[in-house]
Amino acid sequence: MTEPALLTLTQLRAGLDRKDFSSVELTSSCLKLIEKHADLNAFIEICEEQALAQAKHADSLLAKGETSPLLGIPLAIKDAIVTAGIRTTCASKMLQNFIPPYDATVIQKLKQEGAVIVAKNNLDEFAMGSSSENSAFGPVKNPWDKKRVPGGSSSGSAAAVAAGLVPGALGTDTGGSVRQPASFCGIVGIKPTYGRVSRYGVVAYASSLDQVGVFGRRTADCATLLQTIAGHDFKDSTSIQQPLPDFSANLETDIKGLKIGVPKEYFEEGLDPQVCDAVKAAIDKLVSLGAQACEVSLPHSQYAVAVYYIIASAEASSNLSRYDGVRYGYRASNPSDLQDLYCRSRSEAFGIEVQRRILMGTFVLSSGYFEAYYLRAQKVRTLIAEDFKRVFENDCDLIACPTAPTTAYLLGEKVQNPLQMYLGDVYTLPASLAGLPGLSLPCGFDSQRLPIGLQLIGRPWDEATLFKVAQAYENATAWKTHAPNLG
Repeated sequence: MTEPALLTLTQLRAGLDRKDFSSVELTSSCLKLIEKHADLNAFIEICEEQALAQAKHADSLLAKGETSPLLGIPLAIKDAIVTAGIRTTCASKMLQNFIPPYDATVIQKLKQEGAVIVAKNNLDEFAMGSSSENSAFGPVKNPWDKKRVPGGSSSGSAAAVAAGLVPGALGTDTGGSVRQPASFCGIVGIKPTYGRVSRYGVVAYASSLDQVGVFGRRTADCATLLQTIAGHDFKDSTSIQQPLPDFSANLETDIKGLKIGVPKEYFEEGLDPQVCDAVKAAIDKLVSLGAQACEVSLPHSQYAVAVYYIIASAEASSNLSRYDGVRYGYRASNPSDLQDLYCRSRSEAFGIEVQRRILMGTFVLSSGYFEAYYLRAQKVRTLIAEDFKRVFENDCDLIACPTAPTTAYLLGEKVQNPLQMYLGDVYTLPASLAGLPGLSLPCGFDSQRLPIGLQLIGRPWDEATLFKVAQAYENATAWKTHAPNLG
């Protein structure tokens, strides 16, 4: 059979329904590829026994004539999403032996559809990072160039899909952690509107920002995956009761007359010239397909990096306080007293970046600094959201801009300069702070044959328009046919 690397979810669905191959054969093929390309370090846990059992069950349903979009399809899951009976580590020493007793809502939904969970993906520890270099299990390598980062924090998910090891994967996006690695790895990734997908069973980093997203090699793949996991969940108080459209229904409709806003602030100093040229060329292509482009202004986006790292760190400080060495997770050996247990358990089990954000968050929430930092950041967050609201009400239907200011950089290049790494999220953070849906798709390569991503940002609950525009661009270009050469 053809390797999964050459097939989309749509093709796999058709092949399974025609019985060209079985789910067990497909799953076994993925497991062999995962083993063959273990040097990418894209996975923390391989679920071979459970996956083959799920695939066998899917084949029994297929034999009876049953089908659904994901029945028998192998998928991988970012290891910040809990899976019953399967180790969930968040790439941290703190949870290195944690086996959850329950499934996250998104996992329940995948299982109900008959999807096969083959593995848990590597990531930046507790989803804090943009390169995978904060993982306690070592960095993930970019399949386009193994000397470079794949982006983060959903590093392993993006690398695995780009390398063709699995046809799709789940990630989480707090400030760009689906979109930025999708850009660096040359695949499609979407962060839906905040509240579109349940966060129940997603290990919390920053609760007002965290959102589950999906990766695929094609726009249609992502539409199918998001359709499955989206929807209201009473277990999550931030999950919104909002009608769920059929994301695949209008993928092939034309985009004539759609107004695309091009934010001038996103094309200024700090943007790599090759990235700039590729994104502008992509926007020109959309115009040639019938869309209209106009310059818009999002003036408060310049504060997004500062605002995000205050708010996200504050929420992380609160959320991660539960890891104290007492209830579960890593516990320091032979503590002299309770204070020693707390201090050593946290300092020994948390990595440097996680410790940095906890300390920063504790500081901005402390007496005397709360109003100067956290409260002010929340006010500016509102201004950022109002910029988008004004633009969508008056000027455009969606926004097009770069996903990241550069292509993938070398492993180790920014480890000693966290501020420089934070600035890599400058174009993804505003949409996260505003709770808006954002999609990244391939739009070219730089001179080193490294992928470049185009980011589309939509109105709240309007993922369907993003999928439609992305599909139109994908149909009109050949970037989707490119794949890394893994040998």
